[in-house]
Formats: sequence, structure tokens, C-alpha cells
Amino acid sequence: MQHIFQKGTDETKPTLLLLHGTGGNEQDLLPIGGMIDPTASILSVRGNILEHGMPRFFRRLAEGVFDEEDLVFRTKELYEFLNEASEKYGFDRNHIVAVGYSNGANIAGSLLFHYQDALKGAILHHPMVPRRGIELPTLNGVHVFITAGENDPLCTPQESKDLKTFLENAGANTSIHWEYNGHQLTRTEVEEAAEWYKKVF
Repeated sequence: MQHIFQKGTDETKPTLLLLHGTGGNEQDLLPIGGMIDPTASILSVRGNILEHGMPRFFRRLAEGVFDEEDLVFRTKELYEFLNEASEKYGFDRNHIVAVGYSNGANIAGSLLFHYQDALKGAILHHPMVPRRGIELPTLNGVHVFITAGENDPLCTPQESKDLKTFLENAGANTSIHWEYNGHQLTRTEVEEAAEWYKKVF
């Protein structure tokens, strides 16, 4: 997978896994990673799917309708890439915090839904529920921060509430922060995420 790795100055900190939204790339969230923890190592990944020339992490059948078969395949692909990258770059595989926006938040959520040991934590900006009707792994000790828009046209408030409930029922320590700026990623929600991160990690 195309990616950027930047070694941090504090190896006790988690490695931040940055996952862009539809049409983004591995450069997009680098400033956000710096806002959340300027001392942490960063692994920023580009999605392997192209939709009308726009990178994504998995296919969809329509707006808000995921191709579940592709989602499962791409989630496994990303999980295996994290294993390989941790060996290549020498970071702690068990100490990764994902920071995802929109489609990137959805693939990060899918990692949590499918693998017990994929992530130590996640900051999910405007995520949806990746899959329904499956049993989640035990997520005790995993910390998740969701940011959502009360007027988000792509990701309804109920979607964010459902995701929080599913994660909490699996044992994850989950918080949610609400804004009123539609689906856009705002500076204030990143600042809230950074405050949460400092308390937890």
C-alpha cells in the first residue's frame, strides 16, 4: 500500500495510523497527525481502491451502501500491511492509534469490528457503522473517540450513536463529540480529539 512513514521523537507514544477520506491521499492528514501528537511516529496510508479516479479504502455499491465483501477483503489487507510495516519500520505493532476521516474512519472502524488486536485506539471523524449483524471481538482496553455532525448529510447522528453502542458492548472505552458543521472535518473537532488523546495516551 502506498504510504508515508515519519519516525517520531518519542518511541513510548503510539504510532498514529492516518487514513484519509474519499478522494484524499497519504498527504492529507499529516497536519492533523501533527496536531494530535507532534512527537509520535506517523504511518499515513493511501487507499487501494479508485472510484472515478478518487482513492478510497474499499468499494461501495452506492452512497452509504458498502460492498461488504470488498470491505472484509480490504480490512484484512490493511491489517496485514500493519503487521509488515511494524517489522519494516520497527514500531510497536500493539501500540497503534488510527486517525481516520469519513471513508478512512470507516476502514479503521472495520479493523476494530474484525480484529481484536488491530488497534490500541482510534479517533474516528464522521464514521459510519462498517457492518451490522456480526459479532465483534473483545475490545477491552481499546479507546475510541468519535466526532460526528448533528446535521451530517452523509452520516446520520443515529449511525454515530449505533457505532458507539456496538463498540461499548464489545468492551471499548468510547466517547463521542458532536458538532454542527455537516460532514466536514473541523479544526475544533481535531482539537477535541487531541485533548482526548492526551488524557488517554
